[in-house]
Amino acid sequence: MGYMGDYSMCICFPKKFGVSEVGPPADVKDVFMAYAAGGGSCMTVEQLRRFLVEVQGDAEASMEDAERLVEQVLKRRHNSVKFTQLGLSLEDFHFYLFSVDLNPPLLNQVHQDMTAPLSHYFIYTGHNSYLTGNQISSDCSDVPIIKALKRGLRVVELDLWPNSTKNDVLVLHGWTLTTPVELIKCLRSIKEHAFSASSYPVIITFEDHLTPDLQAKVAQMVMQTFGSMLFFPESDCVREFPSPEELKHRIVISTKPPKEYLEDKSLSNRRITYQKDRDSDEDTWGRMSPDLTCDDDKSDCDTSEQSQCDGDNEACDQLLRPSGPPAYKSLISIPAGKPKGKLKEKLKVVNDKVMRLSLGEVKFEKAIAYHGTEVVRFTQRNILRVYPKGTRVNSSNYNPFIGWMHGAQMVALNMQGYGKPLWLMHGMFRSNGGCGYVKKPDFLMNVGPNDQVFDAKAKLPVKKILKVKVYMGDGWHLDFKQRHLNLWSPPEFYTRVGIAGVPADKVMKKTKKRKGNWTPVWDEEFTFQLTVPEIALLRVEVHEYSMSEKDYFAGQTCLQVSELRPGFRTVPLFNRKGEPYSSLRLLLRFEFVEVDT
Repeated sequence: MGYMGDYSMCICFPKKFGVSEVGPPADVKDVFMAYAAGGGSCMTVEQLRRFLVEVQGDAEASMEDAERLVEQVLKRRHNSVKFTQLGLSLEDFHFYLFSVDLNPPLLNQVHQDMTAPLSHYFIYTGHNSYLTGNQISSDCSDVPIIKALKRGLRVVELDLWPNSTKNDVLVLHGWTLTTPVELIKCLRSIKEHAFSASSYPVIITFEDHLTPDLQAKVAQMVMQTFGSMLFFPESDCVREFPSPEELKHRIVISTKPPKEYLEDKSLSNRRITYQKDRDSDEDTWGRMSPDLTCDDDKSDCDTSEQSQCDGDNEACDQLLRPSGPPAYKSLISIPAGKPKGKLKEKLKVVNDKVMRLSLGEVKFEKAIAYHGTEVVRFTQRNILRVYPKGTRVNSSNYNPFIGWMHGAQMVALNMQGYGKPLWLMHGMFRSNGGCGYVKKPDFLMNVGPNDQVFDAKAKLPVKKILKVKVYMGDGWHLDFKQRHLNLWSPPEFYTRVGIAGVPADKVMKKTKKRKGNWTPVWDEEFTFQLTVPEIALLRVEVHEYSMSEKDYFAGQTCLQVSELRPGFRTVPLFNRKGEPYSSLRLLLRFEFVEVDT
């Protein structure tokens, strides 16, 4: 069901506000005349090839590429390619430029180096991937997992709990009213859909609340379900992560390795339960228990229970954390850890060992405020996962850039939610062919003089200028033909265009409103000065102006600036949940200007 301010609440509109034909923008006419033979009425294959090279920035465009493009356009527009001269008219040329599949803004194949260790990549990561809705009372299911994998998600989180009879394993959000789903069902769905959108590895993170016998059962389930798809580490101590290329079509398990279990009959079940929650990634929810009154975001907590058994204390951790059988331990290719000590100690880099560290949103913000340099250094070899704070009960999300700017690979968001943080996440992972792995920029991996690393707060010079010209939009009359915003007036569309990225680059601008047509023409250009273009995202939103209430949402998209193809491009639009509309699209032009430094 839609929200107020979305087209789903609209009603049918009078025919007098129908759709009128809109011809090519002036710039399209000009460039056609410039490349068509002597200002003629037909652009030949060779002239189109020159246009692709000189305007569209496709330096490798061949005659075969141009000929194939001409044939596709003529076949679609005229249902034939049997013409005396193989070429494009102005209308054919505009049709090509304004086609999503023929002229997309991004490359649709993997083109980045995929042979570096996993720690060198941003990875498409979900939080509580099994929830269908809110964090408290929604159903747990394999359906949202399947949906996320089909979108390209590469990291699936499963919370493992024993059932009431302690003889099977369920997936649910602990300490809440969420209804569980069987682990085996989730595993089978992951196997079936893991590589439907990408051939690169799927990482399953377990948050484990199990006894040793149930850990053994999990190991058996995992091995029987995935078989040869499962990746096993070469040794218990992982010295460097393998690359996405090495792990193609493989399932990778990440969780805390079970430690030696020193049985002590004097320990009560309550204390064991307490330790298990303290050791969990999702320790926020442990506070819902009456025994858990210590704020985990405070380093110094002086309750008597805490002083006896601190979740960050290694000796106590060994005492209380039961170990699983060797089979369970042998599954873990990305060991998760909870090092002892305060935040700075947790972020220490160990030369001969790598690990995954999880920090909640609040604790991560504290880490980057006081230990930003240590965070970046840690993420150069280790994997850092950031997850939403527990108070986001409605499955809302934080700004993922707080993680990306500091090198965090697994910026986990609630994929069942909606809103701008998810739009940014979708935009980041449309990059690199949508494979779910985006190579981190070199500046996040480099170490300068005096062990200096990238500082997101530093004042940096402008590195690149991006010019975006917004020509026109189309498709609303097709996607919303039975709905309209305002019964008594024609639509007034405007476009918001801006940048998401480091604070210095963040900006939003907007076009003028265009009244009276379902194919609005704006013909406005915007200039963006970028200090860190490598991680910047171009944000585009379309809205319909309303005098009486909040403007109506009419489509959005986000695209990584460094991945944009220059020239005239067709940009498809998506709904609030990030699902594509069938027809909504904009015609834009991108131009990059290098800045001399």
